[in-house]
Amino acid sequence: MSKKRIAASILVVLVAVVLNILIINQPAALEDYEMTVNVTLVSNKENGIQLYYLTRGQSLENGFSQEQLIEDNYKNVNQEQTLSYTIPGNTSHIRLDFGAGESITDIVKIQVSSNQAENNITEQVFTKIDGANDGEAVLDAGRLQFYASGEDPYCIWNLQGWDIPALIASGNAAAIYAVKAVLCAVQDVIFLGVLVFARRLSMIPIELWHNRKLILQLARNDFKTKFAGSYLGIVWAFIQPIVTVLVYWFVFEKGLKSGGVDTSAGISVPFVLWLVAGLVPWFFFSDAWNGGTNALIEYSYLVKKVVFKISILPIVKVLSALFVHLFFIVFSLCLYAGYRHYPDWYTLQILYYSFCTFMLVLGLSYATCAMVGFFRDLTQIISIILQVGVWMTPIMWNIDTMDLPPVLITIFKLNPMFYVVAGYRDALINKVWFWERPSLTIYFWFVTVAIFGIGMVIFKRLKPHFADVL
Repeated sequence: MSKKRIAASILVVLVAVVLNILIINQPAALEDYEMTVNVTLVSNKENGIQLYYLTRGQSLENGFSQEQLIEDNYKNVNQEQTLSYTIPGNTSHIRLDFGAGESITDIVKIQVSSNQAENNITEQVFTKIDGANDGEAVLDAGRLQFYASGEDPYCIWNLQGWDIPALIASGNAAAIYAVKAVLCAVQDVIFLGVLVFARRLSMIPIELWHNRKLILQLARNDFKTKFAGSYLGIVWAFIQPIVTVLVYWFVFEKGLKSGGVDTSAGISVPFVLWLVAGLVPWFFFSDAWNGGTNALIEYSYLVKKVVFKISILPIVKVLSALFVHLFFIVFSLCLYAGYRHYPDWYTLQILYYSFCTFMLVLGLSYATCAMVGFFRDLTQIISIILQVGVWMTPIMWNIDTMDLPPVLITIFKLNPMFYVVAGYRDALINKVWFWERPSLTIYFWFVTVAIFGIGMVIFKRLKPHFADVL
């Protein structure tokens, strides 16, 4: 074994060890878990006691929404009763509403639980409120006594001192460590595959680098000739996506009266801005995957040339789709500027998320373009996947404001394009850096590297038979 290969192997092992340590020490993603708030109280009036909540990143100034509301009924007048409310683990504030009209309510204690872990909030903590409305809160013998005197009496708590992260980590330790163990195992398998198949896996990237000028030339020609012969030429590449955006905007905002969208960061934006931030990366992914899958069929005359490096064809189609994507990035920035959302440093992340999409779709294209010659129905299957995927990603609906079980939310996040779409919205709307979502970032690159490696292996295995089936 050469010295260079030994050095490269040592570097790969060190990177794997460092990533394992980072994964093990990574705090739990609170939004993936639930907690139950048990409020024990005594009141002189029957009431439906409502609990509103805000999740981390949502602004208290923007108020509480009906989508984040849970209600329990107090029925036994002047007797202690415990009301239970199940809310997300990343809740930052809660608001307890005591019904309308005059009433006197004593909050005896508050207990928070998650799975098997419980945490009794001390009186020094739960008797300290952050705000009240139509009433007065008084501390009396270790109880918080609330005198309601208006039509909308409530009090607000900031959960910062309630030790929620420790509670989630304690109550869900088995599940958290199981997920971390799986991530570490998957990562180690990927790095082991890199070590074992390093020479095979590096052949295609080396070929792409050596033929980079030819790739760019072919990509430009592919983009120009795609609409050759039509009167409007390459303008058609931009008309269809723009018409699609206008149709979705009209149906949802004007037809269904969806209005503005409240994001996870507590920012309210017009629906068209929120929609465009999701559709633009999806258009690129869809166009690139379709083009990359059919690359060998479309350029079958080049596949049969012995001296031609056919491994460059999938990336030619992906780059061709990238030209259109760059136009839509500029279009999106202009649209946002029209609504007075101007570019800033966060906007630069669009380049990173575009690169993420590029690598993901390129890995998929190497696998599917190699298989489609043997199984032509794969093209139709991919079309169906893309039709379903646009709704599963989610692009048309807001996952942050829908009352979905944590398990279902986790399933949606397993889709790698969820990371990309959420990233575009973070860059343009929420103003969140990609490293502030470490769990999603690590997972995305695990999946992308695995797909890219599998795609190259499939391509190399089937390559000798391409000329026979195309």
